[in-house]
Amino acid sequence: MGESGGMDKLKGKAKEMTGKATGNDRKAAEGKADRAKGEARDAMGSARDKAKGVGDSMKRDRS
Repeated sequence: MGESGGMDKLKGKAKEMTGKATGNDRKAAEGKADRAKGEARDAMGSARDKAKGVGDSMKRDRS
């Protein structure tokens, strides 16, 4: 999954569920943090793709 946040979100969900099931608040909090990290990575990837698209569009317009 490269730079996408999918693995972080999946890992975070598993940690969060495990923490809740065992009553381990710290593990649940770590899971939430991992999921947030995955969301941030996905957002950065989307922004990067949009910026690349704008740059490519500007190059075509100059030709």
